[in-house]
Amino acid sequence: MTDQTVATTDLSTPAARRRAWLRQLNGRMWFDLFTVFSALVLFTVAWPTLHLTHDVPGAVEPFLAALAAFPVLLVRINPSLGWAISAGSALVIALAIPHQPGNDIPFQVVHIIALHVLLFAVALRASVPMIAVVWGATSLLLGTTMAGDGGFAESLWAWPVSFGAIVLFALLIRWLVQSRKLLTQQEEANELERARRAILEEKARIARDLHDVVAHHMSLVVVQAQTAPYRVEGVTPAAREEFESIGATAREALNEIRGMLGVLRSDGQLPEHAPQPTAADVEALFIGASRAGVTIDWNIDGLLSAVSDATGLALYRIVQESLSNASRHAPGAPVHVQITVAADVEIVVTNDPSATPARPVGNGGHGITGMRARALAASGELTAGPRADGGFEVRARLPLVAGGALGAVELGGIPAAG
Repeated sequence: MTDQTVATTDLSTPAARRRAWLRQLNGRMWFDLFTVFSALVLFTVAWPTLHLTHDVPGAVEPFLAALAAFPVLLVRINPSLGWAISAGSALVIALAIPHQPGNDIPFQVVHIIALHVLLFAVALRASVPMIAVVWGATSLLLGTTMAGDGGFAESLWAWPVSFGAIVLFALLIRWLVQSRKLLTQQEEANELERARRAILEEKARIARDLHDVVAHHMSLVVVQAQTAPYRVEGVTPAAREEFESIGATAREALNEIRGMLGVLRSDGQLPEHAPQPTAADVEALFIGASRAGVTIDWNIDGLLSAVSDATGLALYRIVQESLSNASRHAPGAPVHVQITVAADVEIVVTNDPSATPARPVGNGGHGITGMRARALAASGELTAGPRADGGFEVRARLPLVAGGALGAVELGGIPAAG
């Protein structure tokens, strides 16, 4: 009877948001460590090999190597700034730093790798206009400084095409990530909407049940007040006026209750004219479940006749939903029910572990929420959860007279899914 414990995929609680932030922080930490490691590797390659490509003093070599490698450190923080530093230093090195004889490359291969990485990062994170500027400037930079054997004309189209392929690949990854994020957000919104709809439906059912219970008793008051002058002998005119006043007040109260509970009736159904279940109907519920194939044993201590109609209705619905959950989620498992009527009403419904796989039950997952709503509407409380032996237990405590039932429903006292 697990009731398919409600998924906690949303970030509605501070604890859930904190766990999500820690997961993101852990991912960023590993990415930053990898970025630092990559930058250090590029630096250790650029510094010792700089003298092979450029004629510079030894004291200047580490600074030029740092300009080639360390802009990669900005790949997550600010890739556009990292690209600007890398591209600007590449242009200065190509124009101002003399090359070694026989070297046709204006800057180091490490610098070219850094430009590729930063261009890819810009395409992943920057705006479309910024991506276009970076793509065009990078293509122009390498096209004009690294003409190669094909000449200047070939470089002007070869570099834009190659860099364009990188940009398109990055944009594809970006689109896939955004689509996945939107899909996840939509699924969370749908799940939240399903939970809200289930709660509203349960509120409507509670309102309908309360209406039927209260309207029945108020109608009896009206009938008794109207017929009393004819049933009782020797009624004085003053007493007749008093009975008429009682009847008018009861009718007014009945109309107000109908209007107030009608606010919660979202299903458009008319009030049920059939009698609502009471505590006395619980044993018939057990017998019906047993005939339907549920292995059930029950014990009732105390007099169910001492339970009020509103509490009896909540008792009946809670037991009914518990048996329904047991048959769905633990098919074939024995169910044990203990009802104790004393100063209040205590309900304990347990089921043993099931050896039969549970049948698919669709989205579901809000039966426990409905039972908690029933208990709250009757000014009681309910807990539900798995047991150590693999079974499940529902435990509820209800007052004999549900004095706070109407107020709980009027205020929308439906607990969040837990």
